[in-house]
Amino acid sequence: MTLILIHIRRWMMNTKGWKFVGFASAVVGLVCYALSSSFNHLFGNWNLLKIILYTVFSFIICLLILFASTWQHSTSLRFKAHSAFLVLTITSVYSFFSDKIMNGKPDAYSLISCAAFAFMSLSLWRQIRCGFEVDLMYFYLGCLIVQLMKINFLLAIVGVCYSYCLIILRSSFSSVNVQHETPCLSLEEQQVVVQVDSEHFHTSLELLLQQFLTCMKELMQNNSIIAKMLLEKVKGNYKLVVTDHNFILDAIPDETINNLRETVKLMVDAGFEKECSDLYISLRKEWLKDLLINKLLGLRKMGFQDYMIGRWIKASKVALRILFPCERRLYDRVFSESFMSSDLCFSEICRRATIQLLDFADSFMNQSPSAWRLFKTVDMFETLCDLIPEFEALFTDSLVNEAIKTKNRLGEVSRDIFMEFGNLIFLTPDAELDCWVDGGVHPMTCEATGYIVLAFWSRQKVEQILRDYPLVVANGAGTSLFDSQMELTMDKFERNLEAKSQTYEDSALRYFFMLNNISMIKYKLENFWDDRFFKNTRQYLELYCKSSWSNVIDILKIDINQSAASNSDANSMKGKLNLFNQKFKEMCGIQSTWRVFDEQLKKQIIIYVEKMLLPDYENFIARFENVLGKNADEYRMSDIQAQLNHLFLLQDIDVDSVSLINCTNRVIVSS
Repeated sequence: MTLILIHIRRWMMNTKGWKFVGFASAVVGLVCYALSSSFNHLFGNWNLLKIILYTVFSFIICLLILFASTWQHSTSLRFKAHSAFLVLTITSVYSFFSDKIMNGKPDAYSLISCAAFAFMSLSLWRQIRCGFEVDLMYFYLGCLIVQLMKINFLLAIVGVCYSYCLIILRSSFSSVNVQHETPCLSLEEQQVVVQVDSEHFHTSLELLLQQFLTCMKELMQNNSIIAKMLLEKVKGNYKLVVTDHNFILDAIPDETINNLRETVKLMVDAGFEKECSDLYISLRKEWLKDLLINKLLGLRKMGFQDYMIGRWIKASKVALRILFPCERRLYDRVFSESFMSSDLCFSEICRRATIQLLDFADSFMNQSPSAWRLFKTVDMFETLCDLIPEFEALFTDSLVNEAIKTKNRLGEVSRDIFMEFGNLIFLTPDAELDCWVDGGVHPMTCEATGYIVLAFWSRQKVEQILRDYPLVVANGAGTSLFDSQMELTMDKFERNLEAKSQTYEDSALRYFFMLNNISMIKYKLENFWDDRFFKNTRQYLELYCKSSWSNVIDILKIDINQSAASNSDANSMKGKLNLFNQKFKEMCGIQSTWRVFDEQLKKQIIIYVEKMLLPDYENFIARFENVLGKNADEYRMSDIQAQLNHLFLLQDIDVDSVSLINCTNRVIVSS
């Protein structure tokens, strides 16, 4: 029923429809008048000349009515005045002769012709404004009433009712056309017209707006259901969602869209184009903002938060690849027959939500720079790079320029942060922590190494940014800016570790700390980096052994000329052996509490110590075996090896993960 009413109202307001109605009324009126008794009384019986003249006259009238809208704007005020005068003269002369000649009752053809000519005049007034159309309509309505009264006085009621309907119908059109008529009038005339028709205007607008809001309410109810479905899908694999470009539009019933489209046509035809577009834009952009910013991104509940970058990436891709394209197709279907600029209106619908998405990126860029922000900024830059084609396909230059401006700023900020990367990875709370007393891997090493690994994972993106937004030229032939910056970072990394190691008073523990941390770094970076940017770990291993185990080994040294036969020499050897045993156990006890980052490094250190210690110990035992006798069994080689195997504790570090920074990334992405 609603759709039928919409069609009826739209037809009543459509000037093109009235053109054909007026043409049909003119044809009916001319044919009936030719057959009526009025024509015979005035012009006599038909002959060939009268038929030709009447046919030509009728053809001209029909053409003027059919194509009236093509010449209405070119008519001058003088032409309108002359036209009104001519019509007044013709109707007056016709009335004089008609009243004089016709004394009898009119026939049905005369009545039909008057009614048809009155309707033709209304149709003509609906299309043009020359000043005589309404007077002509009143003339024919008056003729109709008079002729009905000649037949029967009571039949005048029929003529009065018909006249009343046409006059009321015309008055309803006046409120619609007041906006188009007033520019042709003087200021005083415009004020009079607006004052007279304002009541009809507001009544029509209120009815149409009520009907429009009903259709929009139905659309919004469907959208609420669709929004819940979309949120559930986005929580899952949103990458599958963004491939379904018709997800929202396909879920809206065709009847809902058709009803809305027909209502829009009615409002546009009635002259309420601006009111219709303003209301539609207001309702749709509010729904988009609520869904995209408040629900998908979650800004309404918690405001800007760093960990929402993953949500921003999701929301941006869903917006540009689902919401906005579907909104564009919906707008095109609803306003397919209007004269409004679709690009401007659609851009206005999406502007607020789009600007808030871009403002979120600006807010993130305005935060203090950090190593973690580098990778989030790069991710946002890559997201906008991927979405710029969608911006260009959907929006006008204004929003496209805003998106490009934000993308460029993200690239520049990413470049600037990377140029400070070597400093930023050490400006973290973990970097301020003291070294472990057991020489274990420092938290700074875990975190900084994680950032470096992320930098290598993002190498392709970062190098693209460095090319697109150049700042300095890399030093060295064939060395990229990325590599040169990473070299500086590695050098600073080692210097920071050396500075940390100075907190240990024990030089052996100092070198053990360096060996431990650098070994872990090399383990993490073995797929990205080579050894040339670090001192050889063997060098730290040698320094560690020299600072600790060399003192123990020196106890076993004897004079090569010393005799093995004297008791004093045997006692001296036993004293050295006991001292060695004491120092060895003491050293093993101390270093059994030191922590090494993995089993492989532990084995590597023990093997190196064995190669350094065991040959001297074995030589010492073999040389004085005849003196020691059975007492030599107390110092078997297996005992030395067993105690060495108990050196070091394994540090609780998951060497298969990058670092705690990866855990942070997973939290951000899952959000």
